[in-house]
Amino acid sequence: MLVPEATTVDKDTLSKLAKAEEGDLYLSGVSPLGVPFNNLKDNTKDAEKQVRIDKGRPGSSCPKKFVAMNKEFKETGVCTASREYQHFKIKALKDQELSPEDYQNQYNKIIEKSCTCVGLGTSALLAYGLDTKTEGEGVSVCPGGPNIAYYSKVMSLKNMTDHIYGRDNMVSRTDRPNLFVKELDIYIDFLKNKLAEARVSMNKKEEKYLLNFTKNMKAGVAYYQSLFNDVKNEFVDIKASVLSELFKGELTLNEIQLEIESLTIKA
Repeated sequence: MLVPEATTVDKDTLSKLAKAEEGDLYLSGVSPLGVPFNNLKDNTKDAEKQVRIDKGRPGSSCPKKFVAMNKEFKETGVCTASREYQHFKIKALKDQELSPEDYQNQYNKIIEKSCTCVGLGTSALLAYGLDTKTEGEGVSVCPGGPNIAYYSKVMSLKNMTDHIYGRDNMVSRTDRPNLFVKELDIYIDFLKNKLAEARVSMNKKEEKYLLNFTKNMKAGVAYYQSLFNDVKNEFVDIKASVLSELFKGELTLNEIQLEIESLTIKA
């Protein structure tokens, strides 16, 4: 996204992306389709969304209706990021008589949804100076992953191609973690979020899912531990640090597994 020849991004968003650090990037639930969505904190679409929430009118006007597919309240379908859907969903939530904590958790999940089918395209409209009267000027950003945090400038296509093929180095920081370790961290964060959702009342389906997820993660860690232990003359400069991070990940997964099992016992 930092290569204008490859992607169309407006100047303000480019600047935000170039300045972004790890803490500015997170795996979110903003997608109306329910797909985990890498997001940039303080993007202008989320700022627009927050203004409506603060006014007590959460949800988008849904000008395009590209993903108006949820039929929970209307047979014709509505988008989960729309004001209409969120109004119905919050009303139904109030009728459940949940505890204040459970209500707030569910409420936050409802209003988190963002009108990405508009927001993701608005950047191109702004970049080319096109009319945004219907869409508004809020821009949604999906960086694709957290690795953009290790690049801090706008680059040419040649810069990036040279970087990919090892002819140049466009990474501006020296503390970039190994890609396997970073991927492990992403999955552990995802698992932690899923576990947090299940803590209130975990059912058998959730229990099986979480335990299988943890088991598969631990198998993946074991594979990479074996891989890095077996290499002799490769990755010498990073081998020790990668193995250390993999060990930390293994310990975290063990703790998560114990918590899942303890929740199962209580249930």
